[in-house]
Amino acid sequence: MMPSSISRALLFGAALVTILSSTAANAADLLDKIKADKVFTVATEARFAPFEFVEDGKIVGYSADIMAEVMKALPGVELKRLDLPWQGILPGLAAGRFDYVVTSVTVTPERMKAYHLSAPIADATMALLKRKGDGTITKPEDIAGKAVGSQAGSAQLAALETFAATLKDKGGPVTVSTYTDFSEAYADLGAGRIQAVVNSLPNLLEAARQRPDVFEVVLPTFGPKTYFSWAGRNDADSASLNALMDAELVKLNTSGKLAELQKKWFGAPMELPETLPAAE
Repeated sequence: MMPSSISRALLFGAALVTILSSTAANAADLLDKIKADKVFTVATEARFAPFEFVEDGKIVGYSADIMAEVMKALPGVELKRLDLPWQGILPGLAAGRFDYVVTSVTVTPERMKAYHLSAPIADATMALLKRKGDGTITKPEDIAGKAVGSQAGSAQLAALETFAATLKDKGGPVTVSTYTDFSEAYADLGAGRIQAVVNSLPNLLEAARQRPDVFEVVLPTFGPKTYFSWAGRNDADSASLNALMDAELVKLNTSGKLAELQKKWFGAPMELPETLPAAE
């Protein structure tokens, strides 16, 4: 039989291990950590009007209005938004530099496998923007043989490249130009250095609304039906946070609040599913 002092020491050690293990498990849950720290740090690209943009020194837009509603589910927690270039946002999420991505992430099968993409927040189907009055582009196929721009590293660029590959024998190859953000692409389009820009339809409608004397949207859209969502890490520690964000977005969708915000920022509501289609 062990001396009582040794027994007590072993029992104390076992209890301490249990406490520490429990504490570590709780600390590992991201939602619990956010509540304990009272800070929710998210990344956004505030150069994607009307979803996210800077006005009077503040990040505003459709996503900002949605987050104001979502944060009601986290009373006492401060929302900290980091304005970052798009090219660093998903890698930064994977590296744990922030808690969540609240910017317009175009849903793709590859991204659905790598990250937890939220319930849809908006339609993201692709379309073209041209200079107003350009009669050489009346439908998407008319970009054959022309110079077209989009954002580097984006799903919009991938969609442009895929679509351009189908047009090689229909008027010549498409010359694809890439930009750090879409404002640069719009500037080149307005200056006549390119003939069109590929982006998601809501963004192009906003660009044309802002400068109706310069830009015009080309319809119909092209490619498959696509959605915007937000993103979290696809791991066990983030599961509770991801579930909370999904539940709040679905609640806003089914209550009609998302439609209300869509009318405010896009001029019309969008029909959105409550969950994303399965990745192929």
